[in-house]
Amino acid sequence: MQQNSPTSGIWRVIGASSVGTLIEWYDFYIFGSLATVIANQFFPKTNPTAALLSTLATFAAGFVVRPFGALVFGRLGDLVGRKYTFLLTLILMGGSTFAIGLVPGYDQIGFVAPILVLVLRLIQGLALGGEYGGAATYVAEHAPPHRRGYFTAWIQTTATLGLFVSLGVILLTRHSLDSNPIESIRKFNDWGWRIPFLISIILVVISIYIRMKMNESPLFAKLQAEGTISVNPIKESFGHKLNLKMVLLALFGATMGQGVVWYTGQFYAQSFLENVCKIDFDQSRTILIWAILFATPFFVVFGSWSDKVGRKWIMMAGMLLAVLAYRPIYGKVLALTDTNTQQSALVKQELLADKIVAIPKTRDSIVTRSSRNILANGFIFTVQHIDTIFYAAALPMKAKTKVLTVEKKPDPATYRMLIFLVFLQILLVTMVYGPIAAFLVELFPTKIRYTSMSLPYHIGNGIFGGLTPFIATLLTTKYTTDKLVGLWYPIIIAAVCLVIGVLYVSNRIDPDVTD
Repeated sequence: MQQNSPTSGIWRVIGASSVGTLIEWYDFYIFGSLATVIANQFFPKTNPTAALLSTLATFAAGFVVRPFGALVFGRLGDLVGRKYTFLLTLILMGGSTFAIGLVPGYDQIGFVAPILVLVLRLIQGLALGGEYGGAATYVAEHAPPHRRGYFTAWIQTTATLGLFVSLGVILLTRHSLDSNPIESIRKFNDWGWRIPFLISIILVVISIYIRMKMNESPLFAKLQAEGTISVNPIKESFGHKLNLKMVLLALFGATMGQGVVWYTGQFYAQSFLENVCKIDFDQSRTILIWAILFATPFFVVFGSWSDKVGRKWIMMAGMLLAVLAYRPIYGKVLALTDTNTQQSALVKQELLADKIVAIPKTRDSIVTRSSRNILANGFIFTVQHIDTIFYAAALPMKAKTKVLTVEKKPDPATYRMLIFLVFLQILLVTMVYGPIAAFLVELFPTKIRYTSMSLPYHIGNGIFGGLTPFIATLLTTKYTTDKLVGLWYPIIIAAVCLVIGVLYVSNRIDPDVTD
């Protein structure tokens, strides 16, 4: 009797689905986590800002094609089944990630390098477009109706945990290449960055083996047995007025806002710390790692809560709080990390003491001859004297100039406060993202569910959400007087989605989806 219970084997289903999905998110996000390093590898070094924007645009390209992947693999999933479709997406994702680790750099093959990387990112985006809908649908169709929010929330954790694992692997690799920290960083920037891409193939092989052991979704198997599988899922999803209305409502009343909240709270947070606040590479990533670790359980908390009170108001509250809190949160981050005055004073002190010229640290810095730490108003400045020659547009220098570089690392109290501020952002992510899989599943009937839920999800996340780091960074380069100007994009998108969601999205919990 126990074997036939609704929850029989549910944890094995969640485990098998989550492992594969986590690995796919890991594969997808190591590119974004290494954006500054990849910019130096695959694009001309003459303009670092343009190279970074080109890298972020390539990163965003993977998101732009996700809706097409949703159509291709959603249709396949509704025709041949959930299991084999997201097995195929896993193979495509893992293969393209491994291949990125093998592509020669710009110095070796010129513009062919960024073109190859772009093609592989497009394959990744197509694969991910089919992965999420399959995994969420698969788990939801195994879960008991009254606990869909709770069980599908475990799938929701995999996107954030994939980012967590990618950051951890990057830091571990970066620090294990050489006992000398300076030399280790140099090796990582030269070739060690490839390691996180290459080792993903091991994880993919393990996940493929696990997924091969899975059975088909019971609800889809029932349709197969009855011969009622959709003949044309795309036509039925978007050709029928009522179902198309649900697709559009899911996009503009839920996933659009959820997407920008997700990518602002995690990816733009890291980009802001590193590129605007100029926080040390390791520190910016460990801040995010700790915030993710503390916030991840709340995916399950809000997913479970949505089984009791409905999905709508939890998601709408998350969007509202994001609209109201983003500028205050980022303003506080900026205030904590604004060390221009302290840094100028420090540089003047060093100039008076050593009679040398000072410029900010650049990636061209080489062998460090001496260094010391100076504590100044909440930040530890690591002052490094390097024997080399530099030419900077802002500070032209002469040959045989001794160069001073300054690294910014927050002291323990500031570091903890930055973790808390990023944690608040990821907490908002858990509110909008935790219940959304169950929300989407319950909008659509089984025979076209994979296709119908995948498209609005991946437009909301891939287009509106995935473009957040690129658009926000672009705005900060255009309007340099306001360092928070990039936040207007996610704030406006979340606000529009909030209004539509409040007015038109139903708060009903519909465990018995009519087929």
